[in-house]
Amino acid sequence: MAAVLALLLVGAIVWRVDRGTAPPVVPDMANPGASQAPFPGGASGGDAPGGGPPSGRAPDISAMSPRERFDRLFNRVMIAAERGDSATSIGFMPMALAAYAQLGTIDSDARYHAALLLLQADSVRGALALADTIETKQPGHLLGYLVRGAAADRAQNDTMRRQAYRDFLAHYDAERRAGRVEYQEHQAAIDGFRQQAESAIGRKR
Repeated sequence: MAAVLALLLVGAIVWRVDRGTAPPVVPDMANPGASQAPFPGGASGGDAPGGGPPSGRAPDISAMSPRERFDRLFNRVMIAAERGDSATSIGFMPMALAAYAQLGTIDSDARYHAALLLLQADSVRGALALADTIETKQPGHLLGYLVRGAAADRAQNDTMRRQAYRDFLAHYDAERRAGRVEYQEHQAAIDGFRQQAESAIGRKR
């Protein structure tokens, strides 16, 4: 599955480059977690894991674990996209996807990051496939609904967006009690989505 998604996204990137367009930034979703550089969604702190500038000379990832490589490359792509540096974003996207495909163990957090990369290339179907996997592996996981909300924004699908809001709110309390580490790392994105959901659905807390 990871390899297929990587190939699909690389193809989408090549197609967009041939057209002379750059992948758009995913609004309010690119939050790799606490201690990361600021992205839309409210995260703040330093640069990608291990520090280093978001553009310019490529980081040395040879000594990193597969997950560290993926996280570092993901951060580089998203920081560059948020800053409008399409050359860096496009250039590092295949590397990030290849790192994802090489992960021996893929958890919901990695799938969430991969879905954001897919949305950068306008691959709504690919992102939704990852949301399905998140929900199959861990029913009710909040990151799956964040992906669906971002995919709905990309597709301009109000029905999909409202369903993502309803499902998110239905599972929010139980999932927060689960104390998942990835929820702490994506606190700003989750809080922002919750506010949007409550405003749209009209739930009072």
